[in-house]
Amino acid sequence: MKKLILWDIDGTLITSGGAGERALVAALKTGFGLDGSLTWLDYSGRTDAWIAHEVLRHHGLPETPENIQRYLDGYLHALATEMPNPRARLHAGITTLLETLHRRTDLAQGLLTGNLERGARIKLEHFAVWHYFEFGAFADDSPRRNDLGPHALRRARERHGIEFPPQGVFIIGDTPWDIECGKVIGANTIAVATGNFSVEQLRAHEPTALFADFNDTTAFLRAIDAA
Repeated sequence: MKKLILWDIDGTLITSGGAGERALVAALKTGFGLDGSLTWLDYSGRTDAWIAHEVLRHHGLPETPENIQRYLDGYLHALATEMPNPRARLHAGITTLLETLHRRTDLAQGLLTGNLERGARIKLEHFAVWHYFEFGAFADDSPRRNDLGPHALRRARERHGIEFPPQGVFIIGDTPWDIECGKVIGANTIAVATGNFSVEQLRAHEPTALFADFNDTTAFLRAIDAA
């Protein structure tokens, strides 16, 4: 049975060095002439579309499709400028792990991320790893992260011409919302404590497997092959 691995980005594959947050703040200024910050908003594990709605609501701006699009376009423009910063990094072990998985014919890799597709590409192309992901589900599909699983499964089926049953699907992320998103579709969940949540905090949400980081490729493969 071919297995499907669906990756989160921020906190899991990369750290943007604050590029995403700076771009979100810049978009408020360029799109609406407002100064602000995101210190009031807990957006870990959320989608860019969800964040856009929350930011507009917080500032008393109409949540129209036009305003949402203006804000997100401004964000993407700023993100491309902000990503080249000295604190942005690909997490330890990720390059080796992605390449190892890529070489296995019994595995397929995609994205399941709260990023917009264009934002995901900006971030991952910066680290030269975008090419590892043939398809994905993004904030373009829904502002609700729990809606993204079916979109990812549909695109995996279209790409590979086969069904991926839940027991052969792995949702990988660094937040409780990644774990929840995987459980919604009955998938396995792999949590990693390279983001804002500790091993202990993530363990409380009962993922299928849990790692402090992805330095140990063999241990990761063992978790995939055991399912």
